[in-house]
Amino acid sequence: MASNQTSLHDAKFSIPVHDVEQQTSLELKEKDFDYSKRSQWLRAAVLGANDGLVSTASLMMGVGAVKQDIKVMILTGFAGLVAGACSMAIGEFVSVYSQLDIEVAQMKREKRRVAGEDQDQEKEEDGDEKESLPNPAQAAAASALAFSIGAMVPLLAASFIRDYKVRIGVVIGAVSLALVVFGWLGAALGRAPAARSSVRVLVGGWLAMAVTFGLTKLIASSVREILHQFDSLIVVTGSPPDSVFSCCASNCNPSGSTWASLLMR
Repeated sequence: MASNQTSLHDAKFSIPVHDVEQQTSLELKEKDFDYSKRSQWLRAAVLGANDGLVSTASLMMGVGAVKQDIKVMILTGFAGLVAGACSMAIGEFVSVYSQLDIEVAQMKREKRRVAGEDQDQEKEEDGDEKESLPNPAQAAAASALAFSIGAMVPLLAASFIRDYKVRIGVVIGAVSLALVVFGWLGAALGRAPAARSSVRVLVGGWLAMAVTFGLTKLIASSVREILHQFDSLIVVTGSPPDSVFSCCASNCNPSGSTWASLLMR
């Protein structure tokens, strides 16, 4: 019995040190990873996708509030896609390049200040600083690509639906789903709360579409009413009250709702 206890005390058990070290290194890498480095392209991509979704859908709904023709809505959305992608890319490139100039100037000032320190340490710090510098071309490309992807959602949703009310409903549903997905994706990549980000993006998109649709509908109704009154005045007097419109009135038959019909064609 005593000999058995002695053998147990003297026994050596092997521990897989390699696996423990590997697991520890993985945990340290995960813990030490700086998610803020992703902000250079993540911010541009999320902003571009949301902007493409909301602005293109709002444009299509705003035009649809006045002109319910599917061709007009699709052409408006496509024009918004091209213009928005170019605008986002150029704006992001200029903005990030300005930030790059500021950070490079700050690095040069820091190098002059620590010129007397160890050269090896200075080279290592320079490498880390260059790695963290923003990339204007990367940000511009990410912004333009994300805007185009986002803008394609309402365009594809509205392309094959003839009925106006069904088309608007499908566009709102598709855009809402895409807003939630993009909000969740941005939060997941940055390790931020996903639910809060998705709700924030969704509510912002709904608000933008509602304001655009409502204001366009209101302005269109007001302009239509003004032009109807103007046509009535032409019918009564036989000529427009302002000489500015005389050349236009001479080419039109002053009866019915001429001016309103011309504007709303």
